[in-house]
Amino acid sequence: MYTFSSLTKYLDSILVREKIPSFNCRVFHKGKEVYRHLGGYKDREEGIKLQGDEYYFMYSASKPITCAAALHAYEEGKFLIGDPVWWYLPEFRNCKVKNVLPNGETELVPLKRDILIHDLFSMQAGLNYDTENIEIRSIGNKDPNASTREIMKGIAKIPLEFQPGDNFNYSLCHDVLAAVVEVATGKRFSDYVKEVIFDPLGMTHSTYRINDEIIEKMAQQYRHNYSTGEAELFGKKNNYIFTNEYDSGGAGIISTMDDYAKFVYAMTNYGVGENGRRILARATIDLMRTNVLSGKSLESFSSWDTNREYGYGYGVRTKIGEGRGGNLSSKGEFGWDGAAGSFLSIDPERQIGIIYTQHMLNPLNNITHARIRTLATLALGY
Repeated sequence: MYTFSSLTKYLDSILVREKIPSFNCRVFHKGKEVYRHLGGYKDREEGIKLQGDEYYFMYSASKPITCAAALHAYEEGKFLIGDPVWWYLPEFRNCKVKNVLPNGETELVPLKRDILIHDLFSMQAGLNYDTENIEIRSIGNKDPNASTREIMKGIAKIPLEFQPGDNFNYSLCHDVLAAVVEVATGKRFSDYVKEVIFDPLGMTHSTYRINDEIIEKMAQQYRHNYSTGEAELFGKKNNYIFTNEYDSGGAGIISTMDDYAKFVYAMTNYGVGENGRRILARATIDLMRTNVLSGKSLESFSSWDTNREYGYGYGVRTKIGEGRGGNLSSKGEFGWDGAAGSFLSIDPERQIGIIYTQHMLNPLNNITHARIRTLATLALGY
C-alpha cells in the first residue's frame, strides 16, 4: 500500500513557502501510475485554477528527448557517435578556441582535434550558452524564419571555451546535435522527433511550434525574483527559440503533463511505451545513462547542487555515487530538468518514473527536485 501523504504535504507547501504558482506531479511504479497530484493556478492573475491539461515550455527537459531521438538515428546507422561533427555540419570544421595567456589576455587558437558527436551528447564540445550572441541573433534579426541549419552557421562562428573533450560546459551542444540529426536523416529535426518519439508513444500534444490554441491552453509563465522571493509574471515566451522555424534541441519542446509522462513511462520501461511501442533498445538506454565524464569534466558537472552523486551521460544526469547528497535512488537512476522547473527522474532497476511540471523561471530546482525524488522513493517503500 503506497502512502504519499508526505509528498502531497510537501507539494502543497511549495505554493506558499517557495511562492511557486502551480505544480503537477505524477509517479509510476512497475508499469502503473501510483500517484497524481496538482495544485495552484493556471493563471494566478485571472484566478484560474490549474486543471492538469495545460501546455508548458519544457526548456531543457527537451534534452533527454533530443538525445533519445538522436540515439534512435544512431540505431538506424545514420551516424557513429565518434564521427566528427563537421562531416555533417561543415561550418564546424575550423572552429577557433579561446586560450588565456599568462598576462590574462585571450587569443584564439586552432582545434587540437575535431569536435565529435560524442562531445555534443556529453556537453564537452567547448560551446557555451550565450543565446544573445550577435552571431546567433543577427541571423534571426535578418530572417525571423531562419532554419535550424542557418542558425548553426552563427553558432559555429562563436569561439569555443576550451578544446573539445577537455571539460564539461552546459551549452548549445544539443541544439547542434539536433542539426546533425537533420543532416544525417535528411529530415527536419522536429519531423524526425515526431516520427520516432512522439507518434510511436501517442504524444499528440507535443510540438516545437507555438500557435494561438497552444497559447490559450498554456499555463501562465512566471519568473522567481531572488530579491523579493515572489513569482513575477513573465509571459508565454521562450527566449531559447531563436526564430519561428528554429527547432531547438536543447529547449524547444512544448508539451503537457500527460504527454511528457508517456516518454517518462517508456524510458522507465527500458524503451517500451504504455501502448507497447518501442522507441529505443534497452542497450541504447543503458548507453544513454552511463556516465561518460571524468577528471576536470566530472568536477565541473558535480559542482552543481543538483548534481551531487551524479555523473553525466547523453542528455541526462546519472547516479554514480552514494552518501554525499542523501540520495535514495538506485545507482543508474537518471533524468534532467528545465529552466521553468520541469523535472524527470527514471529508476529502471526499481521501475520508478517521476515527472513534475511547473512554469516558473529561476525555478528553485536545487530546493524542490531532490525532495520530490526522495519523498516519492520513500512512499514506494524503498
